[in-house]
Amino acid sequence: MNDQAIHRLYRHFQELPVSMRTLFTGALLVLGLGYLFASLYVFAAHSGADARPGLSVDDIKATYSGSAETTQLEQALLGAMSGMLPQQDLEVMLDWIREGADKKIYADRIEAIVADNCLSCHDGSNPHLSNLDGFDNISLVVAQDTGADIFTLVRVSHIHLFGLTFIFFLMGFIFSHAYVRPVWIKLVVIALPFGGVMVDIIGWYVTKIFTPFAWVVLIAGGVNALAFAIMWVISMYQMWFYKVPEHVRDRHLGNVDAAAGADRG
Repeated sequence: MNDQAIHRLYRHFQELPVSMRTLFTGALLVLGLGYLFASLYVFAAHSGADARPGLSVDDIKATYSGSAETTQLEQALLGAMSGMLPQQDLEVMLDWIREGADKKIYADRIEAIVADNCLSCHDGSNPHLSNLDGFDNISLVVAQDTGADIFTLVRVSHIHLFGLTFIFFLMGFIFSHAYVRPVWIKLVVIALPFGGVMVDIIGWYVTKIFTPFAWVVLIAGGVNALAFAIMWVISMYQMWFYKVPEHVRDRHLGNVDAAAGADRG
C-alpha cells in the first residue's frame, strides 16, 4: 500500500463544515472529561484492595480473585468505601475485622457505626450491594475474600462491553478524519482499544482462576487509555491548529482542472 495514497472518500477535519468540527469538538470534550472521571473511579475502587496505597497488579488480583490476607469488607473499606466513614469509625471497623469480627464487639460498637454510615445503601434492598444489616449478613463479608462473584462480573461485563464499544466507535469515527502517515499506525490506534476492551473483560474471569493474568488486565487498561489519549489529542489539534499538507489540500485540483478542460473542449 502506498502510504501517500489518499482514499477518494477521505475528508480531513479542515475540509469539513465548521458545524461538524464544532460537533466533534463538543463530543471530544465531554468524552474526555468522562474518561478522566472513569479513570479516577477505577483508581479509587481498586487501589488499596491489597491493603497498600496505590493501584498495583496485586489490587487487580485481590479484586477478581480475592485475597487470603483481607476480607471483602476490609477491601471495600480500604478502597471505594474509605471516604464513606469518619476516620475514627473506619479504624474501629478495620480493627474489629482484623481481630476476628467478634459478635459481642459487633453488638457493643460496630452495629451503631454500620447503622449510621452504611445501612442507607446496604440495607438489603439493593441486590447488587452487600447486605450489612445484622451480624449474620455482615459476617458473610468478613469471611475470607474470594473476589468478585460470577454474577457481578457478568453484570458489569455487558455494561462495559456495550458502553466502551460505543465510546471507542465514536472516538475512532472522529479520528478517522485525521491525517496520519503511515496509514497502518492510524489503523492500529483505531483498532487497539476494541481488542483492549475484550482482553480486559475476559481477563477478569481468567484472573479469578489464574492470578498472574492480572498483568494482562492492567496492561489492557493502559493500552485503552493510551489509544484514547492519542485519538483525542491528534483530533483536537488537527481540527483547529494543524496545517494540512499541500498534497492533501490540493489533491482535488487536478480533477477540477481536467473537468474544466473537458468543458472548454
